[in-house]
Amino acid sequence: MSTPTSIDKSTDLDSHLESVTALIIDTLKETSLSGLVKESASLVGLGGKMLRSRLVYRLGTALDNDPKLMVYGSAAVEMIHTASLLHDDVIDGGVLRRGMPTFWVEKGSAGAILLGDLLLFKAIDLICRVAEGRYTHDLVKLTGEVCEAESEQELILNGKDSELEICQSIARRKTGALFAFAALINGCGDDQRSASLKESGYLLGTVYQLADDILDTREDPSCGKTLGTDAARDIVSAARLDEGKLLAHLENLKAEACDILDGDNEALQGIQTYIAEDLQPAIDSLLG
Repeated sequence: MSTPTSIDKSTDLDSHLESVTALIIDTLKETSLSGLVKESASLVGLGGKMLRSRLVYRLGTALDNDPKLMVYGSAAVEMIHTASLLHDDVIDGGVLRRGMPTFWVEKGSAGAILLGDLLLFKAIDLICRVAEGRYTHDLVKLTGEVCEAESEQELILNGKDSELEICQSIARRKTGALFAFAALINGCGDDQRSASLKESGYLLGTVYQLADDILDTREDPSCGKTLGTDAARDIVSAARLDEGKLLAHLENLKAEACDILDGDNEALQGIQTYIAEDLQPAIDSLLG
């Protein structure tokens, strides 16, 4: 496989993201779907903000992590995220994603589901290839949390009141779990640091998902995706909460994500940089 197996410490963020994308594309080109990838990488759902890869980069550079692990860990988590979007668009009936027709519109719902499944298992294969497979169980367990939260939201909580505690629990697992993985792989073998990073990642992912819930109520054709699907399906959503109070709560969660790293100056610097340079601009873009 002609994949980027390492990056040197001087690599900038853009180069890191390019290496992650190249690894994903090369991984898919190894499969029987190589022709589809050659036709259009964007067609299979690649692209977007890559917030999870950005988190890996900010923490990895601050904590001097193994560059190969950073690229492979980022690629694995982005592939799982992409798989969840492919499945979500079928479930929601979303016809627009990142300003383009969704994959199921172009290739059918069966194709979107099957491609999502393939991405999931290729992501697991990737993380098995680095750090002697040390993070494989973490990835499987945290991906399971994503699936559990999505299932609970659809099968148990459908039509229920959207209380903050419930919305936050769903957001923590549905989105926070993959942010937690992106953070914890930068623990560099330190169990205590890994646990703190994992919780910080959970909190930041929760913040982003709660903000994304608000977006679903907006009438903004420039956002590039189908809106209003949560309300149409009557699922619990933070969008039904008081927006002013919710935004204040998000600030508290971001502060908590930093506080949990108090005393670990390198990790804290990485998280603060991520919030300032990546997470907050993404939220501002959502809700601007």
